Amino acid sequence: MTLSTSDFDFYLPEELIAQTPLKNRVSSRLLVLDSKTGQMQDKHFSDIIDELHPGDALVMNNTRVLPARLHGEKPDTGGHLEVLLLTNTEGDTWETLIKPAKRAKKGTVISFGDGRLMATVTEELEHGGRMIDFTYDGVFLETLESLGEMPLPPYIKEKLEDNDRYQTVYAKENGSAAAPTAGLHFTKDLLEKIAAKGVKLVYLTLHVGLGTFRPVSVDDVENHTMHSEFYRLTEEAATELRAIKAAGGRIVAVGTTSIRTLETIGIKFNGEIHADSGWTDIFIKPGYTFKLVDAFSTNFHLPKSTLIMLVSAFAGRETTLAAYAHAVTERYRFFSFGDAMFVK
Repeated sequence: MTLSTSDFDFYLPEELIAQTPLKNRVSSRLLVLDSKTGQMQDKHFSDIIDELHPGDALVMNNTRVLPARLHGEKPDTGGHLEVLLLTNTEGDTWETLIKPAKRAKKGTVISFGDGRLMATVTEELEHGGRMIDFTYDGVFLETLESLGEMPLPPYIKEKLEDNDRYQTVYAKENGSAAAPTAGLHFTKDLLEKIAAKGVKLVYLTLHVGLGTFRPVSVDDVENHTMHSEFYRLTEEAATELRAIKAAGGRIVAVGTTSIRTLETIGIKFNGEIHADSGWTDIFIKPGYTFKLVDAFSTNFHLPKSTLIMLVSAFAGRETTLAAYAHAVTERYRFFSFGDAMFVK
C-alpha cells in the first residue's frame, strides 16, 4: 500500500506544545496504549514501573547533548554569525550550519568568546552547511560548555533556564545535537525503583542529529530520505540483552532513538543481538516487522513526522492516531518537554 505523508497528519492546538520542562521530571503524564486492543489508560509517568515486569530490559540512550549553538563574530567586520555544530568528523573539524550562510564563505574566520575559541570555514556544503576547523587553548568540551547554548528544537520559543533539564539523568556519551527526549522523564530515584523490581537497566548510544526534527516534505513517504546518525551497542549491553531474550523477558525501549538502534542491529544480524556500531538511516514505517523491541515509551511527536510513522508501524496507524486524538482532547503536553506514551 502507498503511504501518504498526509495520512499521518492530526490537529494539534499550538498551546499544547510544551515550551518549558516541568520542575519535577516524573510529574509528566503517561498515556498507556495497548496496541493489540487499542485500550488507553491515563496515568502519571511514575506509574511506568507498573508496566515493567521482573526480567524485562529497559533500554536507554545515554547520549549527552552538546551545547552546540555558538554565537560568534567576524573579527574583520564585527558581523554576527550563529554556528550550530552537527557532526565532529575528525579531530577539531566539524560539520556545521551557519546563519547567515552567505556571510560564511570558505576562508572566513569566526571568533567566539573574545577569541577563546576560533574557527575557520574550510568548505562550503549544500543547504547552508559548512565545514569548519576550530583552534583553542585547553580542552575543547570545557570551552564549548562555557560558550555554547543548548540547541533546542525550533518549536520551543522559551529560553531554557537550566541546561540540565535538556539532558537525561543518565547522559554520558558526548555527541548529540538534540536530547533523546523520552528519557527526560526518568529520575535516578525512579530508575533505582525499577531496577529493584528486577528490571535490567541497559544503555546504548545513538547521537541524535537535527534531522530528527526535519518534517517529511514529500507526499509519497517512500521518497523521503532519512538522516544518518551514529550508534553503538557495547559487548556488555549485547550480552545482557541476549540473556533477557533467552529467559523470555521483554526488550522495552525508551524513545525512538533506542528503537532505531535496536532495530538496525536486529536487521543486520537477522533478529540476533550483537555488539555493533556505525551509522544508521533506518526508516521505520507501517509495514515494518519489529525484530527486537517488544514495548516502548516515547513522547508525542509532530504531525506528519517520521517519528509518528514509527509509532504507527508498531501500534497501527488508526490506533496511533486515535491515541493522539485522545491526548489532544485530554490536553496532554506535546513534543520535547511534553508528556509520554507507553506502547505495548
